[in-house]
Amino acid sequence: MHLSRLLLPALLTAFVGSSVAQNKAPAAPAAPAANSATQPNVIETFGVGDHVYVRALAMESKTNTLWVGTSTGVHEIDLGSSKPRNTFTRDSGLANEYVFAVGIDKEGYKWFGTNAGGVSRYKDGKWKTFFPMHGLADYWVYSFGSQKNGDLWIGTWAGVNVVDLKTLKMRTYVKELINEWVYGISVDNQDRVWFGTEGGVSMYDGKTWKSWNHKDGMGAKNDKKLMTSPNTGLGTRSRHDLGFRSEDGAATYNPNYVFSILAAQDQQIWAGTWGGGVARYDGKKWNNYTVKDGLAGDIVYSIVQDGRGVFWFGTNGGVSRFDGKNWNTVDVRNGLLDNNVYALAVAPNGDIWAGTRRGVAHLGQPKGK
Repeated sequence: MHLSRLLLPALLTAFVGSSVAQNKAPAAPAAPAANSATQPNVIETFGVGDHVYVRALAMESKTNTLWVGTSTGVHEIDLGSSKPRNTFTRDSGLANEYVFAVGIDKEGYKWFGTNAGGVSRYKDGKWKTFFPMHGLADYWVYSFGSQKNGDLWIGTWAGVNVVDLKTLKMRTYVKELINEWVYGISVDNQDRVWFGTEGGVSMYDGKTWKSWNHKDGMGAKNDKKLMTSPNTGLGTRSRHDLGFRSEDGAATYNPNYVFSILAAQDQQIWAGTWGGGVARYDGKKWNNYTVKDGLAGDIVYSIVQDGRGVFWFGTNGGVSRFDGKNWNTVDVRNGLLDNNVYALAVAPNGDIWAGTRRGVAHLGQPKGK
């Protein structure tokens, strides 16, 4: 029997019944003192199994739903009760149970990007799966982004697709990108599309393409003299395991490798790198923030901005909150189940949800601001 079949019943029960009191994080030193006015808190946690990863989160405000993409399937969670409405696996219609990305288009369809299984689209109990034979660029799918007209962008390990929702026809771009291995997509207020790849950042304004990488100032310098990561986008697929340590366990560094990207409310672009912290592009130059500035970890897997304009970063050292002045960290010492935070989502009420290995954490906004 497939391992995921064995895990799912326990996973479902864990998500229903877990809380901070019942699902304690591993023993760790006490959390350092923080500014209480800007320090978020962990309200509750929900386990999904010790060997299960939460790779994607998406909010559907109209239905008050949190979609949770894991390495063993997808959960549809009612935010009001924190209980699952549904759990989807291959038996349900999902192309592959290892889900790396969840997108929601303007028509309410849910799109699930999988690891080697293509894309599955779902709505009202009906499924449709897309493979390269249907125009998808690759079987490995890692990100989604929507433009104002509804066009859906899909980031894969062999370029990006743009989907016309009316016809479901797909166009593919590969050579236009700085690198074909695409992990993040974000659309700014000008409807420009930004891509985070293993070789840097690319932008498409509807007519022209432009790109940036570490040579342009993106990503902090390698002050710790870490070994350069062998994951370059030019190797084999087996080398793209998203592990940030070398075979001997030492941390590695690749500032061109962009895990996450966000077009902020003020039009500035934030890019989360592998070992180079988070980089901010103001339209002219890149500024970098690392653990020296207050970032929880220098590998940044996910970025969101809440309704107050505050930034949240999911890193290899926990969650960081940055309001433009103050940095605050939430990690296992504060109640997270794991310090590697692969996914973040902002709830309609402004709370933050974080996806890690072993589960999901619900974070409340600080009382100060």
